[in-house]
Amino acid sequence: MSMRDLNSSGSSQQLCILAIDDELDSLVFLKSALERQGYRVFTAASPQEAIQIYRERGREIAMVLLDFLVPPRLSDFVFDELQRLNPDVRVVLLTGFEEPVADKLFRKGLRGYLQKPFRAPELARKVQDAIGAQTASPAASPPA
Repeated sequence: MSMRDLNSSGSSQQLCILAIDDELDSLVFLKSALERQGYRVFTAASPQEAIQIYRERGREIAMVLLDFLVPPRLSDFVFDELQRLNPDVRVVLLTGFEEPVADKLFRKGLRGYLQKPFRAPELARKVQDAIGAQTASPAASPPA
């Protein structure tokens, strides 16, 4: 099964997510878990594929899930390229390492990180937080 086979062709009304991971099992899990939550999911197994998908479909993509290690590059490269395409891109880092690996990316605008292994409810919550940060505006926020 190719990565393109994993990519969804659902309704344009659904919020879209781009999942980037070099491990097919991880992509299958991410796609399945997120589709059960009602999202449309694009998948990429390499930095080149991820950047190409974002270049072509970025206007549709509400947020990106980025694995820390996507050979042959680290997530920094992919994150920088996504930000070149869209300075407001919402990215959540997926990592098996401790939080300090994400510190540099947080300073650049990373929206969150999720430490592996994680379960579907944790994933759903983190995605909702990232998308909520994208769609919320100060005028729409309830008074404190």
